[in-house]
Amino acid sequence: MPDIHPTAIVEAGAALADGVRVGAWSTIGANVAIGAGTTIAEHVVIRGRTRIGAGNRIFQFNSIGDAPQDKKYAGEPTELVIGDGNTIREFCTLNTGTVQDQGVTRIGDRNWIMAYVHVAHDCVVGDDTVLANGVTLAGHVRVGDFTILGGFTAVHQHCRIGAHCMLGGGSIVLQDVPPYVMANGNSASPHGVNSEGLKRRGFTAEAIAAIRRAYKTLYKSGLLLEEAKAQLAAEAAAQIELLPLVEFLAAPGRGIIR
Repeated sequence: MPDIHPTAIVEAGAALADGVRVGAWSTIGANVAIGAGTTIAEHVVIRGRTRIGAGNRIFQFNSIGDAPQDKKYAGEPTELVIGDGNTIREFCTLNTGTVQDQGVTRIGDRNWIMAYVHVAHDCVVGDDTVLANGVTLAGHVRVGDFTILGGFTAVHQHCRIGAHCMLGGGSIVLQDVPPYVMANGNSASPHGVNSEGLKRRGFTAEAIAAIRRAYKTLYKSGLLLEEAKAQLAAEAAAQIELLPLVEFLAAPGRGIIR
């Protein structure tokens, strides 16, 4: 059975699994589903067509699943889907999607979302990311697995940030950031490979060396972008860790940071 504080409001139709805890003065809307063991602290509002997985910790004063901040939104039945094992700290705003995209904002598993983070409509956040205090994702942003965004990083709409990236605090991201890259600044520019993060995640010395060489091909060789992409595609045949980089560069986007 869920544990619901007497002052909380859980509307008829909401689906709360066993072990869910809802704190004082929180509100859970009729179209919300929450998985086993998730805890909702005090003064949290969860609305809209929102699905939250198991084992999440949602701290006080969050607004989750409300309408997107998009003037084109006209009440369509869009969604917010949150996975398992996430920590969402105070004063975050996570909005549902829009019909101009897939209609769903998605947040994966085991993410650490710190205070005052905003995840706008139609964003897709992968697994095991860290979004530090004050990070702002505009609409349609994609954030890859194991990425760390420093405090007050702001990401322009439709930008992609690849897996295993690390962005310094206060970065302004106006173009795509390829996988494995460290970047910072206004606007964000590349500053090498996130080697320490890769070591912590079990990448071999050989794989990290290959990724460093790929970074030099992309950013230091003087090759045109299309030439660098072709060279990296050839190298990826022998080094599987380069495939995410090759696939990222081949997909349409806003152009990569340079």
